[in-house]
Amino acid sequence: MTPVDQPTEAIEFFFDPMCPWAYQTSVWIREVREQVPLDITWRFFSLEEINRVEGKKHPWEREWSFGWSQMRVGALLRRQGHEHLDAWYAAAGSAFHREGRRTHEREVHRELLAELGHDPALVDEAIADQSTTDEVRADHDHAVARHGAFGVPTIVLPGDHAVFGPVITPAPTGEAAARLWTLVRGWNEFPHLYELTHPKTKDDQRHIADSFDPYLRSRAWNTVSNPAP
Repeated sequence: MTPVDQPTEAIEFFFDPMCPWAYQTSVWIREVREQVPLDITWRFFSLEEINRVEGKKHPWEREWSFGWSQMRVGALLRRQGHEHLDAWYAAAGSAFHREGRRTHEREVHRELLAELGHDPALVDEAIADQSTTDEVRADHDHAVARHGAFGVPTIVLPGDHAVFGPVITPAPTGEAAARLWTLVRGWNEFPHLYELTHPKTKDDQRHIADSFDPYLRSRAWNTVSNPAP
C-alpha cells in the first residue's frame, strides 16, 4: 500500500510548550505527517501541575505561569481553528527551543503572536478569560485520568493506546522519521508492553545538554520530574 492509498490515522499529541523533549517529538511527528496520512490533534498537558510540590500553588492560581499561561493563549487560538494551535505550537517551540527566545515572558509572547499574524493583545485576553484555564485543565485532567499520563510527550495512538515518547533528540527526519513511526505505531500490538528504556551514559548526557543548549540557557526554572506512578 502506497502512502497515498493509506487511510488517514488520527492521533492525539499532549504537550507542554516548555518541554524540550515534547518539542523534539513534535518536530518528528510533523515530519511523519509529511510522509503518511496522519491527523494530529494537539492537546495540553501541564508539567507544572503534574510535578507540583505539595503546598505550592497550582499553576492556575498564579498570575502568570511559565507553561500554563502560554497554553491558555493556545486554547484561545484553538477556538479559531485547530490549524492556529498547530502553527502556534510550531512557532513557539522553534522560538524557545531553537532560538532561545523567552516565550514564557509576556512581551516576548506578544511579539510571537504578531509574527504569526495575530493580535498581540490575545495574551492579555487569554489570561483575562477564566475559560481558557478550564480548557487547559480539562485536557490535562483527561490525559491523567484516561491514560495515566505523567509527562510529555504523550501520544494516543489509533485504538486509544497511549505511549510516553518517543524521547529522542535530535528529531529524525526523512525516511528515518517514517521508520520510527512504524516502530512506535507497532506498539499497539503489545498493549501490556509498558516500558522500553535506553540508559543514559555520560556521553548521552553531554549529547542531550548540547541539543538542549537554547532551552537550558533560556529557561527561568529548575527542572523537576516526579517519578512515574
